[in-house]
Amino acid sequence: MRHTLPIAPQFYVTAPQPCPYLDGRMERKLFTALQGDTATRLNDSLSKQGFRRSQNVLYRPSCSECSACMSARIKVADFSPTKSQRRVTNRNAQIGRRATSPWATEAQYDLFRRYLDSRHATGGMADMDMFEFAAMVEETPIRSRLIEYTDKDDHDLRAVCLTDILDDGLSLVYSFFDPDFERLSLGTFIILDHIAIARDLGLPYVYLGYWVPGSPKMDYKSKFSGLEVYHNREWSPLSDSSDYDSALHPLSTDPIAEQVARISLPDSRPTS
Repeated sequence: MRHTLPIAPQFYVTAPQPCPYLDGRMERKLFTALQGDTATRLNDSLSKQGFRRSQNVLYRPSCSECSACMSARIKVADFSPTKSQRRVTNRNAQIGRRATSPWATEAQYDLFRRYLDSRHATGGMADMDMFEFAAMVEETPIRSRLIEYTDKDDHDLRAVCLTDILDDGLSLVYSFFDPDFERLSLGTFIILDHIAIARDLGLPYVYLGYWVPGSPKMDYKSKFSGLEVYHNREWSPLSDSSDYDSALHPLSTDPIAEQVARISLPDSRPTS
């Protein structure tokens, strides 16, 4: 009988580049390809270990002297909306939801461009053209959905969220919204709606990406109850954001080889 060993995914490290969250810092990422028959299991497993998906790549921050970035997720069972969040839900009563296959349209790209020009004009995605936008949306080797939010009266597109469906939750890969409707707090509404979707599907978590103490643009995530962060290789409730800091230290992160050795990989053998 002939036996073959499963091929473990290979991990790589990006070159340092300016951090988009904390001024004066340099970021570095640990990443691996997401492809083949084991893509879904790999994504499910590594998402539980602080990794995020971007097209066909899974990545996690691995900066040389900084460990401020922490993957964040909401435990649906522990979430209770604040008065402000309930008002956001009420203000968006006229917004309808439609889940579609991850297929990019010109209407989505037009909204995406307006969002970037208004909110992230100098960010890393500011120069994305239609083809790059389509790649971001459509290049997914796992189960993903594009969720559109439209006005029920005029059917205008108000917001979009690219969402991955994991074995234990929903992962908000990227979302954007109409900057002319700031009063609706559409970014908050998207998260609230995903909590509702996860609850309806019986999924325990909603993954939000990274939370960074000291970064004003990430502070909104700490306003959701039931928030957990991945810190020191385990998930724990975020009881008080002031308990975490973004101070630099040469021993903040383990060497790359040790990080990779501690990653738990799924059984990559065929299921049949």
